[in-house]
Amino acid sequence: MIAKTDGPINEKAAEGIKPEGIPYRVLIVDDSMFIAKQLGQIFTSEGFEVAATAADGAQGFDKYKELHPNIDLVTLDITMPVMDGVSALEKILEFDKGANVIMVSALGKEDVVKKCLLTGAKSYIVKPLDRKKVLERVVSVLKR
Repeated sequence: MIAKTDGPINEKAAEGIKPEGIPYRVLIVDDSMFIAKQLGQIFTSEGFEVAATAADGAQGFDKYKELHPNIDLVTLDITMPVMDGVSALEKILEFDKGANVIMVSALGKEDVVKKCLLTGAKSYIVKPLDRKKVLERVVSVLKR
């Protein structure tokens, strides 16, 4: 006879939910609608709330200021029109030294990623996006 359980055996809490039961709020800054949508799907599937998206660094910085302090994490593409990710990172950190920013980069941008990490980015994600790696990096930054 099989014992009856009240739900899945290995059920774990969604990664996007804070200990107090509310979702982490994320700002996605990327000029690629495809990447922004992909990140959004990864986040929402784990219970995160996508607070806003922006298509370039200038919009991203403005959104961050507008939503601050209710943003837990920013994903920031490095290569974008108007204002690139490095400049946006600098502006966000100038505005809020404690900002959790994760850079999103294509392969071959290691030197730029290194500069971003030295500037204050907390981590980076490499394209093409790998759901598991994205969540690992995001969770490691948020749980520090």
